[in-house]
Amino acid sequence: MKPPEIISRRFLYFETEIVIKKLLFLILLCTQIILPQVHQIKSFDELIQTLKCGNDARVVVHYKNCKLFIDNVEVNSVNAVGGMEISTFEYFAKGSIKNEKAYIVFSENVLISHKKYGYVFNYVKIRIFEDNQVEITAQYLKTYTYEVVMDEVFYCEINLGENEGGVFLFSD
Repeated sequence: MKPPEIISRRFLYFETEIVIKKLLFLILLCTQIILPQVHQIKSFDELIQTLKCGNDARVVVHYKNCKLFIDNVEVNSVNAVGGMEISTFEYFAKGSIKNEKAYIVFSENVLISHKKYGYVFNYVKIRIFEDNQVEITAQYLKTYTYEVVMDEVFYCEINLGENEGGVFLFSD
């Protein structure tokens, strides 16, 4: 027969192991509850439903997968990535303002320091249409006069997972 001290140590070891496993399980469970699960939005309709329900959404643009136009002339697009949260937006149903397609529009204006232009406002407006096509207007404006010193228009499509669309949409 084993002395009680050895039995007590083994019991304590196994009990400690069980407590540690339970603690690890609780930590993993809490991280699943607390940390948001990012979901890729793969259509205009899904984006509208996400926003109408009051959920947060973000857009990430891979500009190299878009067509770039400067002064209505197509030029090589830039290998750059940009993103922003969709916080304030407007949705226009087809025909509501004499528009041929339903679309959602949102924009952001941020002060930046540019090596060529100095301090300028970086204004970006994104329109996403019901056919998953996207139009992005990017402009630099002088801070005092609002004179446009750079004006670009990108045409892309929503990335559906099986296409080369340059616009990725996400929600939590």
